[in-house]
Amino acid sequence: MLSGTGPIFKTESRLRWRVRFDTRVVILLLASMTVSGIDAAGAQEREPWSISHSVFVGGELEGYLRNLQLLGESPLYPWSIRSFSAGEVEALAPNSSDHPWSHRFDFSAAEGTPLEFRIIAPQAELFYNSAFPYGHNDGAIWAGRGLTSSVRAGFFASAGPLSLTVAPVAFRSENRSFGLEPNGQSGKLRFQDPRSRKIDLPQRFGDDAYMRVDPGQSSLRLDLMGAVLGASTANQHWGPAVDYPLILGNNAGGFPHVFLGTSRPVDLWVGTVHTRIVWGRLDQSEFSPIQSGEDRRFASALVAVFSPAFLDGLEIGGARFFHTNWPSGGIDGDDLLTPLQGILKTNVGGGDADAAGENQIASVFGRWALPSSGVEVYGEYVREDHSYDLRDLTLEPDHISGYTLGLRKVWEVDDAEMVAMRAELSNTEISHLVQVRGQSALYEHSPVRQGHTQRGQVLGSYTGFGGGGSTLAVDWYTPEGRWSAFWSRALVDELAGERDVRHALNLERLMFRGGVEIEAGVTTVYEINRTPGKDAWNVNANLIGRYRF
Repeated sequence: MLSGTGPIFKTESRLRWRVRFDTRVVILLLASMTVSGIDAAGAQEREPWSISHSVFVGGELEGYLRNLQLLGESPLYPWSIRSFSAGEVEALAPNSSDHPWSHRFDFSAAEGTPLEFRIIAPQAELFYNSAFPYGHNDGAIWAGRGLTSSVRAGFFASAGPLSLTVAPVAFRSENRSFGLEPNGQSGKLRFQDPRSRKIDLPQRFGDDAYMRVDPGQSSLRLDLMGAVLGASTANQHWGPAVDYPLILGNNAGGFPHVFLGTSRPVDLWVGTVHTRIVWGRLDQSEFSPIQSGEDRRFASALVAVFSPAFLDGLEIGGARFFHTNWPSGGIDGDDLLTPLQGILKTNVGGGDADAAGENQIASVFGRWALPSSGVEVYGEYVREDHSYDLRDLTLEPDHISGYTLGLRKVWEVDDAEMVAMRAELSNTEISHLVQVRGQSALYEHSPVRQGHTQRGQVLGSYTGFGGGGSTLAVDWYTPEGRWSAFWSRALVDELAGERDVRHALNLERLMFRGGVEIEAGVTTVYEINRTPGKDAWNVNANLIGRYRF
């Protein structure tokens, strides 16, 4: 998994696909799904779909399970290391049928043979942006101006402790032109964001349509005796945040990696511990600041969560993520042990880590779920790089730092309806310490200059590099689907003379019709100072269809 990726995993816009993929394919898929769903809606009632194999990071079903946990319908379980395996989803299965989607989805373990094969519901998606690119927390997909279309499909297979998920995604962004903010560069670098002196974050992915085939949420794992070993390209989400995770989330596509850890929390009498260590490869976009030499990076990371036995629903933990120049002589034991090094620079050879091309980002986090009241509170604090020594750490713990805070409340209207409200705030602005000590923006690294990114998208919070964001959202679940609305504010650029701030207001509807799930939404976006002194409006619309066999 670490040695490279072939053409089946990466198709840049400059290559021609042998089979043309455009919006007509997606429209036909959506139309056929709708017709199938209308036919199925009038058919005889059937058993709920078994979906423990297809609960992915940031997906509809993952969020639904989190709400059920706060109602006491789903067992307490740490939420800060995801994605969940099929076995973990089965452990989270609701303990009753008193929830809105009980007649549609079955989260519990499949009965019968240990050999299992299931089709992952195929999905087709259309996204439209009227004026400029807009979209986040959607994995590998980049939604430029104009129409973006994508398809997903795959399967899950297991034999005892061994399981395989193949769930790729293919997308095409029309990538229509819009006014770029000048950055003083030419050639490919003119597409770079003006702020992106040391981060791979293009304003636009070239002049032509942007297309890729990505392995998506694919993984091979062995769960045995409480431990797990595997290889994956799936997204990981570390920490309890929803919209603004500071280390890892689903804003960018997953990266190829090998992982080792506990398959579920281990009981230590005083509490449980759940942990994972990861080694992988990060790639840059075609428009990265690095235009010659080695463009790969070696990623090594560690996350751990502790849940004390004496406080039900509490989880506390931390994570570290290292970017290292790809080892010219190959990966060795020292590279694999990087996440276990000391937290102070004096303990790792002073400035030698910088000279070797190594950057760290680390966080601590906590979440407290209170099913008795339907409430959860959570937070995460992030730091860039090592403190030089203990004195430096205690004097200025907020140097190049940020935080996310969140609150969620869930109500059960009756056995057939549920309402969830949440608020989340993230602040990663450069602190007041800049008056006496140099600071860079969060995710901006040196000498590893691609920043905390994968293929031109931020691995953590999509507002983390700009300066922060906030969200207010409400979801209303019924047996027929879901209504949702949210407002968000994103500080896109704190470094410009005039602050670039983006407000978004969204309304969304998910509908169940037999085997079909149709999701449609519209978002109005108003960006203040998109270019210096000039504001801009954008309308974002989406239409998503899934079909369950």
